[in-house]
Amino acid sequence: MIMFQCYCYFFFSRLNPLCFTGVYYRLNELVCNPDGSSVSCSAEGNLTFSPCGVLCPCPTCTVIGSTVVNFLNYVVSVPDRCAYTLLSESGVELLAVFRDRRRKDFSLLDKVILRLDGPAGAGGRISDLPLSLHGVDVSKNQTGVTATFLLSNYTTSVFFDGSTAQIHKTGRDKAQRTVLTLCSLPPSCEQQFPEPADGTINCTTVTERCELLYEAPFTSCHNLTDPDSFIGACINTLCTYPAVDGLSHCQFLEAYVKACDFQTGDSLEGWRSEVGCSPPRASCQDVLCSDHEFCVEDVSGGTICACRAIFASEYRSTGALGEPTVCDGSSASVTLVGCLLEEKGIDYSELHLNNQSCRGQKDNVSHMVTFGFDVNNTCGMEVELNNSQMIYKNSISMTTSNSSDIITHHDIFNLDFSCFYQQPDIKTMSFRIKDGSVIQQIVSVPWNYTLTMKAFSDAGRTRAIEPSTELRLKQSVWVELKTDGLDDKLVAVVTDSCWATDLPLANSSLRYDLIVSGCSNTADQTVKVMGNGLGTDVVYLHCKLNLCAKKGNTCAPSCGGKRRRRSARSQYEDGSSAFITMAWTNEVRHSCAAGR
Repeated sequence: MIMFQCYCYFFFSRLNPLCFTGVYYRLNELVCNPDGSSVSCSAEGNLTFSPCGVLCPCPTCTVIGSTVVNFLNYVVSVPDRCAYTLLSESGVELLAVFRDRRRKDFSLLDKVILRLDGPAGAGGRISDLPLSLHGVDVSKNQTGVTATFLLSNYTTSVFFDGSTAQIHKTGRDKAQRTVLTLCSLPPSCEQQFPEPADGTINCTTVTERCELLYEAPFTSCHNLTDPDSFIGACINTLCTYPAVDGLSHCQFLEAYVKACDFQTGDSLEGWRSEVGCSPPRASCQDVLCSDHEFCVEDVSGGTICACRAIFASEYRSTGALGEPTVCDGSSASVTLVGCLLEEKGIDYSELHLNNQSCRGQKDNVSHMVTFGFDVNNTCGMEVELNNSQMIYKNSISMTTSNSSDIITHHDIFNLDFSCFYQQPDIKTMSFRIKDGSVIQQIVSVPWNYTLTMKAFSDAGRTRAIEPSTELRLKQSVWVELKTDGLDDKLVAVVTDSCWATDLPLANSSLRYDLIVSGCSNTADQTVKVMGNGLGTDVVYLHCKLNLCAKKGNTCAPSCGGKRRRRSARSQYEDGSSAFITMAWTNEVRHSCAAGR
């Protein structure tokens, strides 16, 4: 039989531009172009051009793991955690976003974004029924979500199941190809995070499983769907990233069969049972995780939002479950990472402070869980004194289940957190009895308050002693020590000691103690007038005060034993003030009391 060659010339304007001068086609030959269109040569020398899907399969682009198998069956590996353009035409842009999951050095397809020019529509969840939004038909079923839209002369469908995306085109397209272009560069998305290889991965076994695509029943697809690209993507992923969270060789076999079905209409019925794979199920399609989380199935078949490796690395390196405790004056809080709790099987709603009514508050966006207490809601707060420190303590624990249960599915959880406050340095202040009052601002982190010392001539403290007031022997003087700026629910002001000197120096060698360790001076000895005969006309009174943590403590000094020639009483209400009463007699006897 004589075979006639037919050919076409470039100047034939009616011919498809894919036919160039010097390109020959045999009689009745059918040629499939890379874009899926076909060229056939008739016995009369006429060339017939057909769009994809008529005589030749339409091209398919598959994105799986960190690999893109484009429309021309070329394989591109994504090295970072950035967003890439898969398709951009006629006001439509299709993006693939890659993110880290269990490993810091390896990214996987995380989401697919379809951008359309024009006004945005109202957001919402996609129902099981078809939904049309701005010319895009969207539907979902138990396997994933499909979006279909018309671009120029061809129809495009995009399928995404949470880990694999496939783009399929039908119709005529002059340039059906995928150009993988970096379209979005979030901060540090290209930064590399080296990590040691996973020693549990057996790459030989992985290769054997991935190369199942070379065998039946997949061989029926080989003439139109090249398995090499999918095998390479499978080996590249699973020799580096562990087969966890539903990721396995079956996912790559599934993607290959779907591509074959797109191109040939053959779904290879029954192939899963032959190779031991389960039907796909998009279990995470209705789960919303935060940006630092990804959705996975847990051991019970449910779903959780697990932590991404890069985000969680700062916590896992120290064994922490959240942020450091935040101490702010009279309040304290601690924030736990929701995904770290979920990975340990801990339900945040079962956690509470010492007071079980105090539960954590979960942020709906970040999923961080915060526990806190303050003076108005102490939540079982405990206060301890440790030398110069005041410690506010609380604990986060889990509601215990029935103690008779033999099996428990959760770890016992108990997390103590506390705030340490340095007690204020001992402050001393002096005033001349001739002065009516002295005010001093005291700053001792974290305390900042005003201390006022004022003298009165009556017990009701209504007649203040002015510098011009003359005092007589045996006249009673009431001295009030008052603070402003302290939280009286947390601390009490305790008058530790008061003493008189003849000089404006607290450490003067000539000194008479009025209050010692919060109680009146118990030393029983003759009292002499200080500086008698030396011409001193001024007596200086010095008082030293401490702040006492009230929670769990008795701040009132215990002054036991008999006291001759002295009387004392002590009472502290809210710790907001203290006063000292002094009485001069001919023997310079005195009595003093501390209280409000």
